[in-house]
Amino acid sequence: MDNPSIKSGQPLPSGTVTFLFTDIEGSTRLLQQLGEDYTALIADHDQLLREASAMYNGHVMGTQGDSFFVAFSRAMDAIHAVIHTQRALAAHAWTNGVSVRVRMGLHTGEPQISESGYVGIDVHRAARIAAAAHGGQVLISQTTCNLVQNELPEGVKLRDLGEHRLKDLRQPKHLYQLDIHGLATDFPPIKSLDALLNNLPIPLTSFIGRQKELGELKELLESTRLVTLTGPGGSGKTRLALQVTTEMVEHFRNGVFFVALAPITDPKLVASTIAQPLGIKETAGRSITDSLKDYLQSKSLLLLLDNFEQVISAAPLVAELLATCNELKILVTSREGLRISGEHEYPVPPLPLPNLTELPTLESLSQYAGVELFLQRARAVKPDFHLTNETAPTIAEICYRLDGLPLAIELAAARIKLLSPRAMLDRLGNRLEFLSGGGRDLPARQQTLRNAIAWSYDLLNENEQNLFRRLSVFTSGCMIDAIEALAEDPLGRISILDELESLLDKSLLREIDDAHGEPRFVMLELLREFGLEQLAASSEQERIRLWHAKFFLALAEQAETKLESVEQLEWINRMEQEHDNLRSALEWSKTTESARDICLRLASTLGLFWEVRGYFSEGRERLSSILSTQTASGQTAARAQLLARAAELAYRQSDYPATISFAGESLEICRKIGDKQGVASALIKLGNAATEVGDYKTASEYLEEALGIWRDLDDKHGTARALISSGWAALRPGNYDLAKTRLEEALGLSRQLEDTRSIGFELSGLGEVALRQGDYPRATELLEESLEMRRTLGNKWGVGVSLGTLGWVAIREGDWNRAMARLGESLRVRHEIGDKGGSAWCLERLADVAMAQSQAEKATRLFGAASALRASIGSIIDPVDQAEYESKLASLRSELGDERFTLAWKEGSTFASEQAIAYALES
Repeated sequence: MDNPSIKSGQPLPSGTVTFLFTDIEGSTRLLQQLGEDYTALIADHDQLLREASAMYNGHVMGTQGDSFFVAFSRAMDAIHAVIHTQRALAAHAWTNGVSVRVRMGLHTGEPQISESGYVGIDVHRAARIAAAAHGGQVLISQTTCNLVQNELPEGVKLRDLGEHRLKDLRQPKHLYQLDIHGLATDFPPIKSLDALLNNLPIPLTSFIGRQKELGELKELLESTRLVTLTGPGGSGKTRLALQVTTEMVEHFRNGVFFVALAPITDPKLVASTIAQPLGIKETAGRSITDSLKDYLQSKSLLLLLDNFEQVISAAPLVAELLATCNELKILVTSREGLRISGEHEYPVPPLPLPNLTELPTLESLSQYAGVELFLQRARAVKPDFHLTNETAPTIAEICYRLDGLPLAIELAAARIKLLSPRAMLDRLGNRLEFLSGGGRDLPARQQTLRNAIAWSYDLLNENEQNLFRRLSVFTSGCMIDAIEALAEDPLGRISILDELESLLDKSLLREIDDAHGEPRFVMLELLREFGLEQLAASSEQERIRLWHAKFFLALAEQAETKLESVEQLEWINRMEQEHDNLRSALEWSKTTESARDICLRLASTLGLFWEVRGYFSEGRERLSSILSTQTASGQTAARAQLLARAAELAYRQSDYPATISFAGESLEICRKIGDKQGVASALIKLGNAATEVGDYKTASEYLEEALGIWRDLDDKHGTARALISSGWAALRPGNYDLAKTRLEEALGLSRQLEDTRSIGFELSGLGEVALRQGDYPRATELLEESLEMRRTLGNKWGVGVSLGTLGWVAIREGDWNRAMARLGESLRVRHEIGDKGGSAWCLERLADVAMAQSQAEKATRLFGAASALRASIGSIIDPVDQAEYESKLASLRSELGDERFTLAWKEGSTFASEQAIAYALES
């Protein structure tokens, strides 16, 4: 594509850039229709596009035939340019009265700039988006949509087309259509892989090299009806075949279908296996082969039959299908040819490799497909890996020793995180057959991976094998202290570190840095599964599991003592990092008789962590499961503590009946066993629940008793918690002076204790007091400080509360955009953690915004949705807000009339949670 911007020396937009690709639909037809007059048409077309691009600061990066490539530094400039262009194209008087319809695609990204212009995946995404459009249609990507959706000019809107698979792009892309008033907006389904009939699997890795083979195979399929890709296992036949079929999907009006033959070994099953993705059913009195031929007889269709070598005697079936189905074409992958009439065998060559005796420069070396594949796959596991003058000869030799087979190169490259290229090369001496082999009873890749792991394991000495098995017990890795704890004495610790280093060298472990730069050791899941099998086959599985559970119980209990100290964030993050190990230890201990005490203690400690981090649903489910076991039965301190944790999690999700039930039983046990701290904690939970359901007298009694206990015990943390709850309880019925006094006293205690978690609560409460008293600047100041603390701690429930109250402040100030933004984020967070009461409150505030913007029906639906949500959990409107709430509903009923109001209310009350959220946040 010619690049005038580069030639002119104009500086190109950098950073975030929006790309526009265009081309004329049916240009070949227009050329045939107009003949020499087509030159004038193209000149007019080019002038219109260049004028619009220049008008909105676009840089024309290149043209080719009737196609344009334009770059914009601002996404809205690109939007204005395409609107202007499409209107100009529609209004233009074209040669001989023909209609010129131009497809357009927009995508925003952060490309790299090279000497030849922009490079990177974002350029390809924009081109593929444009290619999926129809003439006159403008498609835009999600990233562009995010930048322009709130700034669209009048008469222009976005239509959500959902996710679509586009050629050459691994992940589906969310696309939108730009609807321009006065121009066509109804188009056929876009030309994505989803719209074109196919069942092609999405490749998980990028396609590298093979451009020569791709071109040759596409030409062959144009002229030949049966092409067989042959080659040894690991030569890349399937990946190449998939790329060919993906690029040719538009050539077959009835589709392209992938048929996996690897799972079968009986040739008699080939016909039914082919029929399955086509949706062909066997009928009585007729063979599946006959049904298959009937279906394919008039179809323009391409079949990709993968791994045919294990059912090679079914080759006559292929010949039979081709003989009776004139428009059918078949692409086969096999280790051997089918040897039937009309077949064109295409041996898949190894990837190109450099000459080891005359190595090119580093830059040229990386252009060889074999080396490029190694580098890309190596960077997938070690992003900072680079080709250097020292490693280049070794990597080239590795690829050469593996005969340029893609599978073997990928397997080798995957180990680069743990083995140097030289160490890897040393291990390849006798393993080529193993790397490229595979039995017919299993897919070759699966068989090879398992053998690769077994081979590595067999090379370990006895001590290394023991450590490998034991390390497989860790889920999502572990820190060095966990590995050192395996040793029983200092000498053993030194030995373990030596063995650990050996496992790293042998690529059986990966070392990564955590957020603080500390080393963490992670085992790939395939390796871990193999290690667990070896552990289960040994005599030490239960001992290692018990050790694992005890280690993480000790870690969790140590963290619990820090969660109300200046070190709380450090320990919360450590618990988060080890969450998978903690879950694993809890699940194992729950089903192991010898670990009953570990289970109860660990569940209790995790309950506090789940509350702090917002894992409410998970925590409730796990605690309920344990509480129902024999292990947690009886009136014991352990059961009381689990009940208290369950009550807190239920409260966070606004499930007040469950809160009262759990806390009530906990209180009963604690009174019986004389646990004063437990009594006070249970009373606070009962008081909080009573506050939320409007029983302020009962709430006051519970909370005052709890406050007295904590003061008697001289427990500042407990006293602060009781004061917080008492302050919130006073706030609800409008006793602002008492609420402020209690919360300020609690804040003073928490600041003395450096308890960030409690400070966030107190600031939030004081912010609401200021809001209700009309001091909006002070309310914002307090709530912003609270939000920052809660975000830092990862306290999602608290984040939702602070955001929601900030949204309420914005409503009082009449800042609707800020209110929508804050309330929208709060609603999403609260929905994520299952806070139904908080979600209902957010919906009510968003209804307030709708009322202010004269959207009476929307407001009514949102109030109806919130009411239904409250009813599902027994939540009520705060009495202090009840009169204002009823006044709003009366106003809406008066505006809409009884019939429309009732209908809108009923519609809202039937919304599912996700539906209500989406509706509430519609602009």
